Amino acid sequence: MIRKAPLPGELLSRAFFETSPTLVAPRLLGKLLVHRTEAGLLAGRIVEAEAYRGPHNDPIDTAAHAHRGPTPRNQVLFGHAGHAYVYAIYGQYFCMNVSCEAKGQAGCVLIRALEPVYGLELMARNRHMHWTGSLTDRVAAQLTSGPGRLCQAMAIVRTSHNGVDLTSRRSAFQIRDDGFEVSEVLVTPRIGINPSNPALDWPLRWVIPGNPCVSGPKSLSGDRIFIP
Repeated sequence: MIRKAPLPGELLSRAFFETSPTLVAPRLLGKLLVHRTEAGLLAGRIVEAEAYRGPHNDPIDTAAHAHRGPTPRNQVLFGHAGHAYVYAIYGQYFCMNVSCEAKGQAGCVLIRALEPVYGLELMARNRHMHWTGSLTDRVAAQLTSGPGRLCQAMAIVRTSHNGVDLTSRRSAFQIRDDGFEVSEVLVTPRIGINPSNPALDWPLRWVIPGNPCVSGPKSLSGDRIFIP
C-alpha cells in the first residue's frame, strides 16, 4: 500500500472561521490553500483576500451573493463555517470562497490570489502554460494571481468542490497553517465589483504588501494594519 505524504502545516479548525469575515480575511493571509489531487499535491499561500458580509449586517453588503437571503446557488454560505463556496464567472472560470460566522449568517471570504508553493509544474499544466522550471515573479503571477487563475491552477471547480468542508481531516481540500508569519497587511477597497454598487468602496480587501501575486493594480494605496 502506498502511503500519502503528510500535508504541510496544521489544519485550521472550524472555530477559526466562526467569526466575522472582516476578522477572518486578514488572518487568512499567509495560510496555505491545499488540494491533494490524483495528479499530485497542489498548494498556494494566500496573499490576497476579500470579505463579504452576511445579510444580518447593517448596512447590507449589496456586493455579497447572500445579501438577498438563501438561494439554491448560495445555500453553502448559510451553513456551517469553514466550507468552500465555489461559483462560476463568465461561463468558464470559478471563484473560491470560504464560509464564515455562525450557521445562518452567511459571511464569507473570497480568496483572490495565491503565491504558488507546491505542485508548480502541475499548476502550469492546469493553466495551459509551458513550464520552464523557473518560478519568476511573472510566472507566479500568471499561475495564481486572481480568483479565476488560482482556481484553474489548483484544479478547483464548482461541481467537485462547492460545499466541501475545508476543516475536515478527511478532505482532500483544506486550509492549513505552516507557521508562515504575516505581521503587517494592507487594507484597500474591494475590486472587480460593479461601479454602480454602493458597497464598491468598502475597505474589505486585504493583501500582503509587495507580493507579486496580488491581483489588480500593482501600485496600491491603503492603510497598513498589524495582525495580532
